[in-house]
Amino acid sequence: MTAALTRPDDRSGTDDPAPDAPAFDSSPRDVGAIGRQRAGDFDAPGILRRQAARESSARTYARSLPIVPVRARGMTVEGADGRRYLDCLSGAGTLALGHNHPVVLAAIRAVLDAGAPLHVLDLATPVKDRFVEELFATLPPELARDGRIQFCGPAGTDAVEAALKLVRTATGRRGVVAFTGAYHGMTEGALAVSGDTAIRDATGAGTGDTIRLPFPQTYRCPFGAGGAEGERVAAHYARSLLADPSGGVPTPAGMIVEPVQGEGGVLPAPDGWLREMRRITAERGIPLVVDEVQTGLGRTGAMWGVDHAGVVPDVMVISKAIGGSLPLAVVVYRAELDRWWPGAHAGTFRGNQLAMAAGQATIAYVREHRLDEHAARIGARLADALREVMAGQPAIGEVRGRGLMIGVEIVEPDAAPDALGARPAAPRLAVAVRREALGRGLIVELGGRHGSVVRLLPPLTMTEVQADAVLERLADAIEAARATYATGSAGSESA
Repeated sequence: MTAALTRPDDRSGTDDPAPDAPAFDSSPRDVGAIGRQRAGDFDAPGILRRQAARESSARTYARSLPIVPVRARGMTVEGADGRRYLDCLSGAGTLALGHNHPVVLAAIRAVLDAGAPLHVLDLATPVKDRFVEELFATLPPELARDGRIQFCGPAGTDAVEAALKLVRTATGRRGVVAFTGAYHGMTEGALAVSGDTAIRDATGAGTGDTIRLPFPQTYRCPFGAGGAEGERVAAHYARSLLADPSGGVPTPAGMIVEPVQGEGGVLPAPDGWLREMRRITAERGIPLVVDEVQTGLGRTGAMWGVDHAGVVPDVMVISKAIGGSLPLAVVVYRAELDRWWPGAHAGTFRGNQLAMAAGQATIAYVREHRLDEHAARIGARLADALREVMAGQPAIGEVRGRGLMIGVEIVEPDAAPDALGARPAAPRLAVAVRREALGRGLIVELGGRHGSVVRLLPPLTMTEVQADAVLERLADAIEAARATYATGSAGSESA
């Protein structure tokens, strides 16, 4: 295999491939009672069996990743069977600093040791004040200067619901412009503006007043153009539809967009197109809502995904990494939209003090160590190396993304390409790649329209040695899966 990265000295699937990272520490003081047990002391098969018997059929990661994590540090997860894995899932992007980072643990312990209240609804506390100050120091200056913040329930979908309610309250309008391939959460309002129809169809959730527009992409361009031309047509279509007095689309309450579609297949919004969406919404008095749940806090190689295009939205939806691995979700928005009355939006767990302390420490660490810049450098290096692998690997259709949010699209290796050079998606082959990667000590997940995009969301603290190991293991997994696939024995996964 040809690779642009230096290969690590140790490529085993059971050892930590980052000798330059802090030593793995499993002492009792860090992990409590579990820390006093060795990996072999756990009944991993029994735990998995009881989970399958008792948990709902809606479980997801547990089906594709049949491991029982018992310890974790940085990018390394140790299973109950004693094997160690490189984690390129990172809690779906939640763990900006990886597992159990010392500054996060110290922040949590400080709150506990101080005897501070852990549950305060929306009361003011020193912990919350420090968190807000740290968060606002990272925002675009226009929002940091006079923006408002609303603490929501614990998940990103709660913040999306709040953002939709906010713009509808402020404008007095109902409709929301959303995009194909989008993912904004699992509650009913968030589902209405998301792209996947399966859950909506099953639950009857419907799309409400959603106006759906095509999201531009190059490899599978919805207009059959691709590149700059596809971007131009997508922007022109959006402008034309919203301006057409006979188009049947009333002026909407807002437009919601992801700077990079994550679940949709790691598709970055083109900078020029995103700037055009900002111009269109500003001209027509439509609040622009940007979903930064997965892209925020350095993930894409900038502090916020919108920073690449220089766009300042009216509303930012923020969750995942800002809680420092604990549940926290907020909406930040322009002051002129703050037309809520007391109690117009609430949530019992919006005062999570441990999450605010962990989040404040995480944001400060990302800023101090410029992890957004580190993510840009090491992410570009890893993506370039994967593209070099792609040149000799017909099972890879495209490598794309930004920073440490990378997608590898798995395609039918022997199929003929379409007019734009794209080959059909290969979801069964992608499942086999994920399984082969896990067998090599690498945790990845799938996404995309057909579930055929291998998604890499490693911690922002990933070292070059760890990046080498990820490249080695993923490239080997793709080749092994392709060989099995060619024999017709790739199979499928279920639990």
